[in-house]
Amino acid sequence: MTTIGNGSGTREFAGKRALVTGGSRGIGAAVVRQLLDAGAEVLTTARSATSTVPEGATFVEADVRTRAGAEALAAAAQEAFGGVDVLVHNAGGARPHEGSSAIPDEEWQDALDLNYLASVRLDSLLVPGMRERRSGMIVHVSSAAVLTPVAPFLHYVAAKAALETYSRGLALELAPFGIRVNTVTPGRVATPGGVQTREQWARLEAAPAQNTTTVPLGRDGQPDDIANAVLFLASDRASWLTGSNLVVDGGEFPRG
Repeated sequence: MTTIGNGSGTREFAGKRALVTGGSRGIGAAVVRQLLDAGAEVLTTARSATSTVPEGATFVEADVRTRAGAEALAAAAQEAFGGVDVLVHNAGGARPHEGSSAIPDEEWQDALDLNYLASVRLDSLLVPGMRERRSGMIVHVSSAAVLTPVAPFLHYVAAKAALETYSRGLALELAPFGIRVNTVTPGRVATPGGVQTREQWARLEAAPAQNTTTVPLGRDGQPDDIANAVLFLASDRASWLTGSNLVVDGGEFPRG
């Protein structure tokens, strides 16, 4: 399925320079492809390349879990484009365990590094350029697991909850400089990583049944469903939106 994220068919990101983390497959690859289709120059990254990295994107291997990895990625974006106008933080994930007490210390730290601190570090490196230009769009990708936290994923959920709070605070800090910061919160999406994680969860003792009957719209999400939301928030059509959190879940998770 190919869905152009700009809706109108125009190249609304022409002249924009975008950086997308975790863009080698799934949601990240869909975001990269839609940005390319909408006219952006795109640099994307993952720990290793795959055959699903969209053609036309500049790919850089980087481990954003570390400060050194974030610095190398920011330097690569500066060298390739001279700056970044659109920054999409999509890299994330964690492995489920039988319960919170079974999660090793190193996996708590890894979850924080990948799902939260990677964004903090990369933002700190690229925001100064946006402030100088008084323009920029940042989108953090969270998870609907934050809405109904469960023990096997508490390390992941806690990191994503921190990301959402950080995103709202950063939005207020950067608004006077013309920089918008928003969050997209996906529900259950049919991606290779998501399928693998659900399979791991299903093998745990007392794991709940997992099916699409709890999704009011009757299907799992597709990567393009989330990419559409990301591109909307990054576009001028959302020019009066900052500090927002767009939940894209087919209506599955209740919220007040």
